Amino acid sequence: MFFTKHKLLVANRGEIAVRIIRAAQQLGIPTVAVCSEADKLSLPAMLADEVVNIGPARADQSYLKGELILKAAKETGATAIHPGYGFLSESADFAEAVVEAGLIFVGPSATTIRQMGDKACARSTAQAAGVPVVPGSEGEIHSLEEAISTAKHVGYPLLIKASAGGGGRGIRIAHDDSELAKEFVIAQSEAKAAFGSGAVYLERFITQARHIEVQILGDGEQAIHLYERECSLQRRRQKVFEEAPSPVLSPSIREKLCHNAAALAQQLHYKGAGTLEFLYDDASQEFFFIEMNTRIQVEHPVTEAITGVDLVQWMIKIALGEPLSLQQKDIHIQGSAIEMRINAENPAKGFFPSPGLLESVSWPIGEGVRIDTHLFDNYIIPPFYDSLLAKLIIHGNNRQQAFERAIMALDETQIKGVITTLPLHKALLKEPDIQAGLFHTGTLEVWLSENHEKLIDEEKAHAVTTH
Repeated sequence: MFFTKHKLLVANRGEIAVRIIRAAQQLGIPTVAVCSEADKLSLPAMLADEVVNIGPARADQSYLKGELILKAAKETGATAIHPGYGFLSESADFAEAVVEAGLIFVGPSATTIRQMGDKACARSTAQAAGVPVVPGSEGEIHSLEEAISTAKHVGYPLLIKASAGGGGRGIRIAHDDSELAKEFVIAQSEAKAAFGSGAVYLERFITQARHIEVQILGDGEQAIHLYERECSLQRRRQKVFEEAPSPVLSPSIREKLCHNAAALAQQLHYKGAGTLEFLYDDASQEFFFIEMNTRIQVEHPVTEAITGVDLVQWMIKIALGEPLSLQQKDIHIQGSAIEMRINAENPAKGFFPSPGLLESVSWPIGEGVRIDTHLFDNYIIPPFYDSLLAKLIIHGNNRQQAFERAIMALDETQIKGVITTLPLHKALLKEPDIQAGLFHTGTLEVWLSENHEKLIDEEKAHAVTTH
């Protein structure tokens, strides 16, 4: 199908905006970048065919202003809008407004976003599709009395989760009735402040669970999976290091898990790229659906590396009317891939932000190395947004080779002028348990508390090699 009659507006910034612009350009589609005052000299602004300044640096005055993005689309003659991740990517109201304006939203329908964006509703949807869910409340909990009654049936420890939450926010833990009484009120207040809704639900807390997610792709008629990603190395429920496939799933568990994910996407008549997230219990080998992200994920490159499928291009092609030509039998795992998020933060000082002037950057080269970034020499990192600077994606014929290549790639990477999380990744790659795949969602928090001196030493060594 020819896409030359279309023009794509990218409603995002940073590395994901660069990723989308390049995917569109490879399809022959002209692009429009929207940028805040702080991003006027950014790489997306340089790469796009057209640029529209949509407001001040603060996201709530620019990237979160749907009406300004729609105005930019109208002024430039854009026919479609890709939201990337974050910002308005999972806003059903924005997706609806795009369609009502006569434009194409690159993603699922507003109805699907609403259905799966509400965590309690998503849970019910998964249950109806026969997908296992973590034991918990049947829908939202509105009072403490109801919460305590539910806790008697589900058992402690419990997670109190915001129904409209995401990105690891809006979650509290309770180990008994007294903690539940305290944390329930706090969770409701936090949910209201962060998401505009105080609705919460309860879920059993699996103490040593893995976080495993399945990538799906659908065109509204058929849906397929592209296998799983291991995302258990997290800090404050924010992912730090991801890999594909998971190092612990047996072939039979992998098949069952991924089949469940594809079946749920099929039932939803899902359109675009999406991710179904699961908790996996190593001990019992059980998996439980927890939520769905109705957008492209930060860690999508590891899936692209092991399947050879360009997810962003397929998102665009499906949105513009091309049926999904891939079938499940076409998707195979090819080797192993890992992704390390390089952030402008100081791991040795509590991940304190490190914005400012980036003097120079030098990336590694070699087989199996991919860099997704928006950095360039003398780029000024603004303090207003997420601290992600780049993603270092390494692919190998097997997991051991991927780790070996990653260690070499980190040694070759040089970012001067700001402190980054590169030393953290260097230290993690040397850990025997991580090399062996022996970790869960709580592992990194414990490791950080026990290895502060090691991080300081790694940072000093890194500073010597890069300065």
